[in-house]
Amino acid sequence: MSTVLGSLRRLALAPALSEVGFARRGFPGPSSPATARLEAIPRAVVCGFEWGIDCRGLEEVQQRVELVDEGMRGFAYEGVTMAFTVLDAMGSGRRRRTRELLLGPGAPHLFLAYIGIGFAMARLPRPLWRKVVPELEPGPFHPTMTWLAVDGYGFDLAYFDVAKWVDEQRRPAPYDWQGHRDYFGRAVDQGIGRALWFIHGARVLDVDAAVRRFAPERHADLFSGVGLAATFAGGCGEADLATLRREAGEHAPELALGSVFALRARVHAGFVPPHSAVAAAALSGLSVPAAVALADDTAPAPDAGGSVPPYERWRANIRRQFEQTAAAAAE
Repeated sequence: MSTVLGSLRRLALAPALSEVGFARRGFPGPSSPATARLEAIPRAVVCGFEWGIDCRGLEEVQQRVELVDEGMRGFAYEGVTMAFTVLDAMGSGRRRRTRELLLGPGAPHLFLAYIGIGFAMARLPRPLWRKVVPELEPGPFHPTMTWLAVDGYGFDLAYFDVAKWVDEQRRPAPYDWQGHRDYFGRAVDQGIGRALWFIHGARVLDVDAAVRRFAPERHADLFSGVGLAATFAGGCGEADLATLRREAGEHAPELALGSVFALRARVHAGFVPPHSAVAAAALSGLSVPAAVALADDTAPAPDAGGSVPPYERWRANIRRQFEQTAAAAAE
């Protein structure tokens, strides 16, 4: 059962389902089967957020989310994580909701959960950000992949304020995430790149043109976000994806990098929809097992040293594989 306080928090913090629709947000382009598919994703996030804010406990949240179609379930958990992060950061209750979620039913959806933390960050004052990531045992993905929270923050900025973050191409102030303040803006751009896939309804030429309107030094991170969204969320077929890869030109390795990370997240969740396998083949030339093997074989040690975060070292290792493959093909 929901609580009165939870309902008030939901009304104050959560966008309505109608507010996340593409037409309501003023996104360009006509409605299509692709936009209908993509619109369902933020709506699943909103539903998860509302359940997380309203429900009395984790068991009730899990029972609701498990009713969601398997292909969309991770997005609902993304919204639940957003809600629990807000509640924990604001000091409500035991402040352990997010940790319990990620050690329990949210564990398979860890990648999307980090993104949900980023959505919460977009609604919390920065002084509370130090509370948003729960303490988990170090592993292959934690804390390395917590940069996806910054990615999620960038996605939220672009999705809900296209004029400022896409049209005007603003940059948020840096933040000392994992001791790497200078990398913060790059991770934000990766999230903005993901948002461009949604904003332009998976129309690959429009997405490519949108990336090109940004400063050239931002293109690589934007394209990696595009590759992740195209693979994880889907929205177009093999021919269009091949066009995207061709149009990306020198940044095709970044598309492939994003695609590999998307597949790693899908496999971790235990469900790979057909569109993700198609996108991986089109953008990276790899099968699902080969993409996962590449991700696992290139993972760096999660140490705290060095001027580059382990997350970016991992990304660079994967990107280098595709650059070498492209160079060998050109000989």
